Amino acid sequence: PFQLLEIIRKEDVVLRAILTTHHHWDHARGNEELAQLFPGLRVFGADERIGALTHRVTHGQQLSFGAIRVRCLFTPCHTSGHMCYFMWEDDSPDAPALFSGDTLFVGGCGQFFEGTAEQMHTNLTQILGTLPRDTKIFCGHECTVRNLKFALKVEPENEAVKEKLAWARQRDDEDLPTVPSTLHEEFLYNPFLRLTEEPVQRFTGRTEPVEVLRALRSQRDNFKKPKERPNPQAMLAFDWGLFGPLLEKK
Repeated sequence: PFQLLEIIRKEDVVLRAILTTHHHWDHARGNEELAQLFPGLRVFGADERIGALTHRVTHGQQLSFGAIRVRCLFTPCHTSGHMCYFMWEDDSPDAPALFSGDTLFVGGCGQFFEGTAEQMHTNLTQILGTLPRDTKIFCGHECTVRNLKFALKVEPENEAVKEKLAWARQRDDEDLPTVPSTLHEEFLYNPFLRLTEEPVQRFTGRTEPVEVLRALRSQRDNFKKPKERPNPQAMLAFDWGLFGPLLEKK
């Protein structure tokens, strides 16, 4: 949370609330510390496992923070209590934003840790897929290059995939973010939103959309797994500087 505190000081704003998509430590880890630092802080979420939770929200519930409007969109699958947040401002020329956590990624979707392909299909087609096409997609992780490498394997002739992958690689080389994308863009290259496209069905050997999705996720889970993968918690702790005191020279 110290990175968030630095941003708060830099932007000269007051932290009033936290919208948490799900309980996994890499999305909710700082809640307790922030709640201690900011008495009265409201923590919103849909899962009792979320740290420091004060307000449990439900699907379709609307929240307001000044001019910012928020619609809570329940998307169980990655976890059983996953909530996405759709945000907009009335009379604003800016496009709306979706904070999709680990449900929808740039070029991909989340793993089915606590749910089913049927649930993810509903999430992607009936809940998130029906949002305005100009919606900006702010997902929970930067895994765009790897997602698009898989998308290219699924649709090797898809020019939108090739162009987005080249762009994402360049951004990655320059240590720049690939987030956000837009929902319109995702329908062009994200195989998990293209379940009825013939090349995607041919790749999976399925035609029924839920079965296409199930096969895609299975293939993605086994896509070029590194032989030796660093512990993700340790890598994130290193990125956050938590090992700094141990690495300082005496």
